Amino acid sequence: MTKVADSKVHLSREHALTLLRQMLLIRRFEERCAELYSAQKIRGFLHLYVGQEANAVGVMQALNPDDAVLATYREHGHALARGLPTREVMAEMFGKAAGSSRGRGGSMHIFDCGRRFFGGNAIVAGALPLAVGVALADKMQKRNRVTCCFFGEGAAAEGEFHESLNLASLWKLPVLFVCENNGYAMGTALERSEAVVEITKHARSYGLPAEEVDGMDVVAVEAAARKAADAIRAGSGPQFMENKTYRFRAHSMFDAELYRNKAEVVAWKKKDPIPRFSNWLQEIGLVHSEHIDEIERSVEAEIDEAIAFAEAAEWEPVADLTRDVYSPADRGPVG
Repeated sequence: MTKVADSKVHLSREHALTLLRQMLLIRRFEERCAELYSAQKIRGFLHLYVGQEANAVGVMQALNPDDAVLATYREHGHALARGLPTREVMAEMFGKAAGSSRGRGGSMHIFDCGRRFFGGNAIVAGALPLAVGVALADKMQKRNRVTCCFFGEGAAAEGEFHESLNLASLWKLPVLFVCENNGYAMGTALERSEAVVEITKHARSYGLPAEEVDGMDVVAVEAAARKAADAIRAGSGPQFMENKTYRFRAHSMFDAELYRNKAEVVAWKKKDPIPRFSNWLQEIGLVHSEHIDEIERSVEAEIDEAIAFAEAAEWEPVADLTRDVYSPADRGPVG
């Protein structure tokens, strides 16, 4: 498993502060979303990324603007780490027309074509075949791009997972598969549902190079992602990362969490990627407490502004609700 000491990521103060700020932005965004959900400002389903921030932030450092990203329904963190504006993501959470998906996607379907962030997919393992298709298009067009697909370990029980890995390997497609293994899928411990609990073994069975990574360590994640992305760009075909991580909150806001005990959650919180990283940075003298305080203030201000923007934004006009749902009436019959 990749560790900080083993990584070859060069950490300047600027880069270290970027990583820390992105993780803090995601954490504070998610915490405020939980409050807003309780206040009924955010409706529908809500799956929070608290505890897993190092994965999205670390992997995104290895991607270029023209690479593609596909994610799960727990994708707010991925969207923010990809660079989607905080105000647009928050407006989408509110269901407002100024949101990244015009308010039509909500929490589970954040989308931004311009930034090549293709969702937000509510179906478990649903993004994997889409990622294979995007990567196939790039290969056919001879574009040296990486398609990065995030998914949870619960996807390993789905047929799409195996079909996608098989085709990606068979056709040597430029896909970076990132399994965020938080141990419980929706609410079933991995060892209770899978005969083979090491997801990397599944990947290797299809001929993919696969690495297990400490998903609570942003530097380790970045190092592994850069190594994998470099291999893909060099023509080595798909690569696989299994990031061992943990979600500190329930699967969704409706989850009673009867499947895990509090002592386990407390134990994992001791590995919290944010204080773990910030404490280490201070120990080695790369950043100081005043840097962290400034980040906290700027993040708080950014989220406050995003909430104000979302509150003030307009709902989509009723007249537009069928737009992009039904074909225009004046088109006439097809064929």
